[in-house]
Amino acid sequence: RVPKEKPKAEAPPKPRQGPTDEAQMAAAAALARMELKTKAKLPPSQEAIKNQVRKELMAEAAASERELPTEEKDQSCPPPEGAAAPSVSGVYFLCPLTGAVVRKDEKDKHLREAIHSYFSVDPVAACIMEIHTFNRDREKVRTGVETMAKYLDNIYLHPEEEKYRKIKLQNKVFQERISCLEGTHRFFQAVGFETKTLPVPEQETTEEYYVLKEEMLSRLEDLKDYKEQLVSSEPVRARLDRQLRLFQPSPAAARFELPNDFYNLTAEEIKREQRLRTEAVEKASMLRTRAMREKEEQRELRKYNYTLLRVRFPDGYILQGTFYARESLAALYSFVREALRNEWLPFELLGPGGLKLTDESLAFNECGLVPSALLTLAWDTAVMEDIKAAEEEQPASCLKAELLSRAQTLS
Repeated sequence: RVPKEKPKAEAPPKPRQGPTDEAQMAAAAALARMELKTKAKLPPSQEAIKNQVRKELMAEAAASERELPTEEKDQSCPPPEGAAAPSVSGVYFLCPLTGAVVRKDEKDKHLREAIHSYFSVDPVAACIMEIHTFNRDREKVRTGVETMAKYLDNIYLHPEEEKYRKIKLQNKVFQERISCLEGTHRFFQAVGFETKTLPVPEQETTEEYYVLKEEMLSRLEDLKDYKEQLVSSEPVRARLDRQLRLFQPSPAAARFELPNDFYNLTAEEIKREQRLRTEAVEKASMLRTRAMREKEEQRELRKYNYTLLRVRFPDGYILQGTFYARESLAALYSFVREALRNEWLPFELLGPGGLKLTDESLAFNECGLVPSALLTLAWDTAVMEDIKAAEEEQPASCLKAELLSRAQTLS
């Protein structure tokens, strides 16, 4: 298809404003809801120091802010003259440890700083998060954690056996399964091991060992708890922030301008792809078979990690959110329900062309809803007639009042 020509803006739009206090409060509320739904709760020690971690990071951020020059502080620069303003300023993530909302390119750094902030208060919890989060090879993590758990189990079950309280650092199993993982050495030190150089029996050489401190023999239950935390923990992952926005009725709802964050390709690669596609479009349209076109469409879909979706309500209001391209429709249905005054109200979503999106297990990229799409919400007719028949006074909009109070104008 020939790509549509981007509309030219008559005048440079105003700089985009940063998140308001209300937006930050909404993010904090969303964090609280997600934490209540989480099956595996944080250990009490982590919960107790969560606020302190947030304070430390905020203090560091404030110090960095004071040191930055003015031009670097302003992240909301207007687009070049003649370019349309982006529909969303970027892709953002919510840190589960601090509650902070950060840009995609800053989330890994922020998460690492948040985990490292735990070391001053709960070093064991910080090490466990470090092991599970910073080592990408999940199979190596599983093998290493199982081996470490075996070491601790042997001590707990056989505290009188001195051999179990010593771990030779040059041992082949230790080197191949444990030493190669980030955070493992700090974990052993945090749970009560210390490094010692010991003589090798019947030899005149010495070797490095981790040796359990004597006082830990009276704290075997703590050792057992550390092992259980190590085995049961999961990687700490920043959650995709929906960047929820509500817009007043607008004829521009179907117009999208996406930032580069939504693409798997770099900005230069995107421009090159567009140029090549424009040059070859006439020839390709003549020669491609249907199977070839479908294959190319699937290849196009894989270029996107995220999708920006808008849902237009019958009263014209437009709800916007950011999703993973491979998330299911169920995520969008939940997103819409949470915006309603009455979440039980039945509705269905219609895609471009009026196609009913009833199978909530389908992914957005399977439905052609990437990298952006405008959907339409339709109420269940029978239910709405019953509500009207009850002659109960209904609000002007089915959306929550706090959302309506923050409705923006779609530029």
